[in-house]
Amino acid sequence: RGLDAARYRRRPRMLPSRGPLRMMFHADGLLPPPEGNWVFVFGSNLAGRHGAGAAKAARQYFGAEMGVGEGFTGDAYALPTKDRSLSTLSWPQVRLSVRTFLAAAAARPDRQYFVTRVGCGLAGFADIEVAPLFRNAPANFSFAEEWRRFVEARPIEEVDRQDD
Repeated sequence: RGLDAARYRRRPRMLPSRGPLRMMFHADGLLPPPEGNWVFVFGSNLAGRHGAGAAKAARQYFGAEMGVGEGFTGDAYALPTKDRSLSTLSWPQVRLSVRTFLAAAAARPDRQYFVTRVGCGLAGFADIEVAPLFRNAPANFSFAEEWRRFVEARPIEEVDRQDD
């Protein structure tokens, strides 16, 4: 189900993480606060048609350019979850898109990244599938509050090691 770009008009109260990384979290559907050096990260299609949901908000409020389906565009980052014909990308392709984004963000640590629930709208993935891909993101990221439990969760093997 797509999100209405009009939902992206209010500004969130940023909530710090309880974990050691001190990530931030925001209510889903809100824009980043005006202070800060934010990059609005949204799910896109490889054709760069930013017509609905967070993609439309990226175009309207953050200068995402039509025709740019992946990478930095304006004050936004297009993270593809759909192909040029608007079919959902395969899971390995989405994982690669997230890895590509995380590498690009690591190269620009001076920016703050406001990550929408990428892939969990029109692409049809579940939060529990996508959010853990961002688990090792640095502290200059803000995620939708719905992702907190997946982003902050420790891997099972880490929990097991501490119980020994």
